Amino acid sequence: MRFRIWCAVLLLAGVSVVVGCRVADTDGITPVTQLLAFLPWLLAPTGLALLLAGLARWWAGVVWGVAVLGLLAWFIEPYGKVTTPDGTPLATFRVLTANVEYGRGTPALVDLVREERPDLVFVQECPDHCDTGLRDGLGADYPYRAAVEGEGADGSVILSRTRLTPAEPLPGTMGMPAAVAEVGGHDVRLQLAHPMPPLPGALGVWREELRTLEEWARRQDGAPAVLAGDFNASQDHAAFRRVLDAGMADAARLAGADRTPTWPARTAPPLGAQIDHVLVSRDFSVRTARFLDPAGTDHRALLVELTLHRGRER
Repeated sequence: MRFRIWCAVLLLAGVSVVVGCRVADTDGITPVTQLLAFLPWLLAPTGLALLLAGLARWWAGVVWGVAVLGLLAWFIEPYGKVTTPDGTPLATFRVLTANVEYGRGTPALVDLVREERPDLVFVQECPDHCDTGLRDGLGADYPYRAAVEGEGADGSVILSRTRLTPAEPLPGTMGMPAAVAEVGGHDVRLQLAHPMPPLPGALGVWREELRTLEEWARRQDGAPAVLAGDFNASQDHAAFRRVLDAGMADAARLAGADRTPTWPARTAPPLGAQIDHVLVSRDFSVRTARFLDPAGTDHRALLVELTLHRGRER
């Protein structure tokens, strides 16, 4: 009996710390920051703790467990309001984002892009051999590009079928190129996202680079904008929610596919976290969002179909 109570206490205490940080709108410290990415999966230890408390007739623990379950259920709901643009549709196009894990997934990505033919492709962790593979395999169909070169995880590329004007990349540990794309005769600002992952020794850098993305979103001042890539963060991270609050919406959420795991690909979709996102300004509606599984990488790819609407006069 006492053993069951102690097990329930340990489980509930651990989950309560994570949920408490979510309530307080903070990402906390290691290991809370990392566990926040998997918040929905904390239902399992909470349910086990509730069962143990019930078997031990520890009624205070039962109440505690029910309260934690209620908070988890509340926070599992999609974050933020959903607004639908009511302006005239101007153009429809498709965006693909993929992390190719140090370039290992490049051949599979080339095949995927040839099959799906998205208009814009955001590629993270694309070193020199990846860049060469993309040029050789897709250069004829995607003649426009903006890139930050780098080895290992540092290189990133934006590819486009239509005119693309490179812009000043955002500063970061890993490459985050920017550009302006011509979509149906209208300019759309593009920014690739790839902040540092929340490693135990790099939480400060992770927060700072997500803050840089938040500031970029705020600077768009209502202009059509797409911010896509591997954010190394989910909607349960306060730093990512602040990017959404800066005027962006998660395309997967708008398409009804929120919380579909994208990493790690070896266990997704049954188990994982959605850390790869396509965020859009309020000028866009989302027609579809599909999660794809190219070989050779630890991330799933995300393909979304967007419609640009006429917004307010700028």
